[in-house]
Amino acid sequence: MKVDGEPADSVELESHPFEPFAPESAKVLIMGTFPPQRKRWSMDFYYPNRTNDFWPMMGLIFFGDRDWFYDRGAKQFRVEQIKEFLEEKGIALSDTGHKVRRLKGNASDKFLEIVEPVPLRGLLARMPRCRTLVTTGEKAAGVLASLTGTEPPRMGEMTRSADGLEIWRMPSTSRAFPLRLEKKAEYYARMFRHAGLLPPKIAL
Repeated sequence: MKVDGEPADSVELESHPFEPFAPESAKVLIMGTFPPQRKRWSMDFYYPNRTNDFWPMMGLIFFGDRDWFYDRGAKQFRVEQIKEFLEEKGIALSDTGHKVRRLKGNASDKFLEIVEPVPLRGLLARMPRCRTLVTTGEKAAGVLASLTGTEPPRMGEMTRSADGLEIWRMPSTSRAFPLRLEKKAEYYARMFRHAGLLPPKIAL
């Protein structure tokens, strides 16, 4: 494959800038693809882009407030508050890409080449209670499927690996994905209920 007339392997290779956030007590591992370029970050942590729906969605699901993790005055997310929340709930974060090439110099998954995926089994060995894996988008779902010997489930659905991992595919939290924040939150909340991180929904 060529990129702007040059071989793809001539494009700069990027290593993931963050270590996996992997509390030993984690029950759920959420995995995207790879962070955007640093110029788009508002913090040195996962989903750092202010325009990404991930942290507003998490605030909406768990606290009923899309701005729960956002400091409007500083125009950035409250990273320490986020980490405390993840530790308390038992949520780990990583990405499916460990080393990548951006074939178009942007954050689009379509033009992201996964050169080396995350060392998944080593990561899971650090979290013995984690049996639920969640991907935030189509490309991440495909990478995780190849690592677990499964087929990517349809959006909002779950499959099981031969060793009993529950693997969910959720909608992308990128604003480029055409789904309202509230609708994305419904998908993720259903998964969190199934994993026991939210109380069951009471039928009226």
